[in-house]
Amino acid sequence: MTSACTICDRIKLIQAHQNPYFVRELTTGYVVLADSQYFEGYTLFLAKHHVTELHYLPRREELLYLEEMSIVQEACAQAFHADKMNIELLGNGDAHVHWHLFPRHNNDTPKPGPVWWTPLETMYGDDVSRDAPRLSRLKHALNTAIDVSLNTRQAELQALQGLTGLVNHEN
Repeated sequence: MTSACTICDRIKLIQAHQNPYFVRELTTGYVVLADSQYFEGYTLFLAKHHVTELHYLPRREELLYLEEMSIVQEACAQAFHADKMNIELLGNGDAHVHWHLFPRHNNDTPKPGPVWWTPLETMYGDDVSRDAPRLSRLKHALNTAIDVSLNTRQAELQALQGLTGLVNHEN
């Protein structure tokens, strides 16, 4: 991890048990709720290793990271009853591989389009950490849905683990 990386700093808080948004550790990354929950269930999946591009991960790790991201987005969709999932790997602001997982609902914005059309002062106007009961409810819902997704896809994960040699701590 580098000292000038916001994502690495957040991972250090997870490891120190001081990140209130932390949901779950998987083999290749950390599941966290986003600081803002304007789009309820907005989740991030942070790569454990500091790389700036997906293709910089070791190939075997990259495969499992993509599978785990798929599991997390499926769980996010289920937990938050999404009509559609928006999934993005950006990195222009924080150059550490991480996925933005947005559960979307019909008519959740005045005009259909990407979440980034929502004014930033609106989108980042709330702070779920100040609402501990809400944060707890969201984390519990996501954790429960991840359990279901992991169990449903256990055979595929085991096959992929056999190919990659990486062990998923959740099974």
